[in-house]
Amino acid sequence: MGTLYIVATPIGNLKDITFRTLETLKSADLIVAEDTRQTKKLLDHYQIQKPLESYHQHSHEDKIDYLISQLNQGKTLALVTDGGTPGIADPGNLFVERVLEKSPDVKIIPIPGPSALTTLASVSGINMDEFYFVGFLPHKKGRKKKLENLKNITVPIIIYESPYRIYKLLREINDYLGNKEIIIGRELTKKFEEIIRGKVSEILAKQFKNKGEFVLIIKPDE
Repeated sequence: MGTLYIVATPIGNLKDITFRTLETLKSADLIVAEDTRQTKKLLDHYQIQKPLESYHQHSHEDKIDYLISQLNQGKTLALVTDGGTPGIADPGNLFVERVLEKSPDVKIIPIPGPSALTTLASVSGINMDEFYFVGFLPHKKGRKKKLENLKNITVPIIIYESPYRIYKLLREINDYLGNKEIIIGRELTKKFEEIIRGKVSEILAKQFKNKGEFVLIIKPDE
């Protein structure tokens, strides 16, 4: 029976990779990636030549069955996402669930590393002993209800958002939760990293660049 490694990779800066991550990627029989083009950039940078297979939120059960068959043949698979830790706001957790269901004897080993939510939380300057992680809000259906439910949360709230909806999200926070203190991380660890702090209304007035990936923390009321 094979081994499945759940491998965290850099969220931007390729120097954030760990020795253990490199060792795992070099030793894997097959690397399973959310976006093989993105992962190939990482592998090329570190001169790692391994077979790549895609797995993402639209992958069919046939693809999952094929990957599990590789594990059943005794192969070592390394699952990576575009950046950060698989299974955190991405479909990696579904793949792990399927492996546990269909091949419970497969070893599943985490290789820890970067995560956008902990990266921003570490510089937030607020008490993060407890927080509520939303991930990505629904694009349309269920979005309003989810936002309304956030009114009852009394700890810091962490949300992921795309550049296409970041301004919409800020306006929604103002409408549903009020003019809260927030912290935004844009392009964390990358060349144009930006961390923005202030009231929602103040940040909306700044007209920052809506490019790159965003993480947002909503500070609870005192």
